[in-house]
Amino acid sequence: MNVQIKIKGSDFMFIVLIRAIILYFIVVFIMRIMGKRQIGQLQPFELVIALMVSELAAMPMQNTGIPLSHGIIPIITLLVLQVLISTLQLKSETARIVFCGKPSILIEKGKININELKNNRLNINDLLEELRLKEYYNLEDIEYAILETGGQISIIPKSELEPATRKDLNIKSSQDMLPVTLILDGKVNNKNLKIINKDRSWLNNQLNKKKILSTDQVFLALLDSKGKLVYQLKKEGK
Repeated sequence: MNVQIKIKGSDFMFIVLIRAIILYFIVVFIMRIMGKRQIGQLQPFELVIALMVSELAAMPMQNTGIPLSHGIIPIITLLVLQVLISTLQLKSETARIVFCGKPSILIEKGKININELKNNRLNINDLLEELRLKEYYNLEDIEYAILETGGQISIIPKSELEPATRKDLNIKSSQDMLPVTLILDGKVNNKNLKIINKDRSWLNNQLNKKKILSTDQVFLALLDSKGKLVYQLKKEGK
């Protein structure tokens, strides 16, 4: 009897080992397809899918009574869902806002936006800590601090305090502005055009100067921090 129990126990361990190896490679493959973001850069829906995948993989790994397919099929379903959502975000700005939210301006021209801190449930101590970690110790040195959708805080310093030492050289410089997306995958963002006090006629004129006949040809066009129109055509990304 003792010999039989040992054999069954070894068989059980072997089955667990094989299931663990299979699930390991499946999860690695799934996460590889999902992209190369670091954990701190995951969008909310990506983090949810990553947590669910790990949970689904753990269940059949720990319990051999659960068929392996009961873990694999839901994992593949989540992968398909993630790919569909990511594709939808590329095509629609509205979908990106729904699934990922939009950046929040926490500091503007050296002044903290208290309402945005409340909306993002971020206290002042956490904000100041993030600023110190990025080696900014005075609010007056910051033109913009932006909470990105991935949870990171981006900082645009005042132009005269940038590493180029314009202030020390007494060189006058215009203040950098926030980059504004005007075209995404061939679709014009009319809301952003209004923000910069421009219209479609102005945009079409700018494109015509660069011999671009239609916005459908443009994958991405934005007004950068210097007010320069930067673009990339769809054919250039293939």
